[in-house]
Amino acid sequence: MSHDPGPTALPVAPGRRSATVLWRTAAAHPADLARALATTLLSSAGTVALPLLLGRAVDVVRDGEPLTPLVVQLSVVALLTAVTTALARRDAERLGAAVAADLRERVVDRSLRMSPRVLERAGSGDVASRVTEDVELFTASVQLMANVLTALVTVVLSAVGFLSLDWRLALAFCVVFPVYAGSLRWYLPKAGPLYATERSVAAARSQVVLQSLHGASTVHAYGMADLQGDRVEVASERTVGASRAALRTFARFSMSMNGAEAAGLSALLLTGFWLVRGDVVTVGAVTAAALLFHRLFGPLGTLLLSFDEVSRAAAALNRLVGVVDLPADPPADPAALARAPRERVGLVVRGLTHAYDERPGAVPVLRDVDLDVRAGTSLAVVGESGAGKTTLAALVAGVFPASAGTVTLTGPEGTVDLAALDAEAVRERIGVIAQESHVFTGTLREDLTLARPGASDEKVHAALAVVGAEDWVAALPAGLETRVGPGELPLSPARAQQLALARLVLRDPPVVVLDEATAEAGSAGARDLEEAALAVVRGRTALVVAHRLSQAAVCDRIAVMAAGRVEEIGTHDELLALGGRYARLWETWARSGQPAQAPATAADT
Repeated sequence: MSHDPGPTALPVAPGRRSATVLWRTAAAHPADLARALATTLLSSAGTVALPLLLGRAVDVVRDGEPLTPLVVQLSVVALLTAVTTALARRDAERLGAAVAADLRERVVDRSLRMSPRVLERAGSGDVASRVTEDVELFTASVQLMANVLTALVTVVLSAVGFLSLDWRLALAFCVVFPVYAGSLRWYLPKAGPLYATERSVAAARSQVVLQSLHGASTVHAYGMADLQGDRVEVASERTVGASRAALRTFARFSMSMNGAEAAGLSALLLTGFWLVRGDVVTVGAVTAAALLFHRLFGPLGTLLLSFDEVSRAAAALNRLVGVVDLPADPPADPAALARAPRERVGLVVRGLTHAYDERPGAVPVLRDVDLDVRAGTSLAVVGESGAGKTTLAALVAGVFPASAGTVTLTGPEGTVDLAALDAEAVRERIGVIAQESHVFTGTLREDLTLARPGASDEKVHAALAVVGAEDWVAALPAGLETRVGPGELPLSPARAQQLALARLVLRDPPVVVLDEATAEAGSAGARDLEEAALAVVRGRTALVVAHRLSQAAVCDRIAVMAAGRVEEIGTHDELLALGGRYARLWETWARSGQPAQAPATAADT
């Protein structure tokens, strides 16, 4: 079975690049690396020395020499080998854990800083599987890597041990390698693609599951449970099929290993017999060679049979390094940054056009939008679902670049195209709140000060007061020290949005973009949340995607969108007098039982 992840998936690094990143990450911990290599070398040396000493003991007994000194040597070497083996495992695991932690941090950090356009193309399932399943798989392989390192050093030192006995015994030992080589030559070209496919289809399965969970309300509303269940089942069957294909291939590979060991030991004993018969080597030397080869069953098995898990870990590592190597967003143009306004910032939108599908002929979701929002004023955006409101908000906020057109910031310091600024410069000037806001696990103070680290309690309480959250926060069991978020004190959607608005107040950007920021409030909390949003907008330049027309009516101007275009624009009264699309929307809104008269505008208040 093959699976093409498609051109939109995140990149997968080649094996050589992943090995380079792995080595450089390990080298960043020089003390741990040196300690792991030293104890591993001593442990492997002891493992090789013991069979050689036992072979020597055979000759000592045969020749009638004193055995006591050799027994003492054996005891000392056995004790040191046991100690260094334990230390080698500990040190290798410690190094592996440090490397895994560094890679995990780099992958998560790069994922959080990933360009929204890249994320949009790849899909959340691919990203989620890399920062969860792939990271966990690689981390779980730390113990395996420690064992592989020890086995590799042991095999190398064992080859030296065979040569110290007799070159012909070493040659007989080498009989195993053609068998191993043939098996590996058959297995490796199949293993890499098989495990890469397994990880890829696992990512596709994650994508389907995430879509089903995130869209659960839509699934239930349209009775799509069976359809989504079938999609999950198909994705799971592909994942199981890919896993089975990999397991079948590995089972055939592992059977060949037993044949190699039998061939190697037979060749070694047969060669030893003829050498002893010809009085070329001693019985003890052959005994040492046989014991040494027997001791190698474990390390060789680890190296060869671990190719299954190593291939899985390598596939996961390649995907992780693919994320680490994603190019960073270019820094802001210094000249543009110097003239970028920070106060009394206005917005000028010209020819804004965007299509999520970049293939030729794709229909854009936004077409030739022109807007002017003067500094300190608010513009509401209304329209039916699918009109392009959220896309417009995202483009104006600099969440991702438009296919065409410009968004310009204007102010006393100068004028700058938003595309010339980096993400940090954009976030300093434009604050964004979407329909759903996340409450992070931790204290309420920690959740709020994410927007302004180090903010004093006085400023935090002031921000809460602006959005009308001061009373319910004061009533919490521990006030700002109350732990909230998943697994802690649950907060209603309306209160979660109030916290998001309070964060925005703490951040204090001159421009705010609210994308249906009050939509999650029920009828009971809608008015409070709309008043909180109005308080945040006051004095700032604002683009407000309005879920309720009552929220649009308090803005200084209103833009009515349809099919990706701005059809009407003006004040609430002007649009009602026009008798067009907005007037019909308002009439429908009024008939639904909502207030027919708009409250005071942001400018009036």
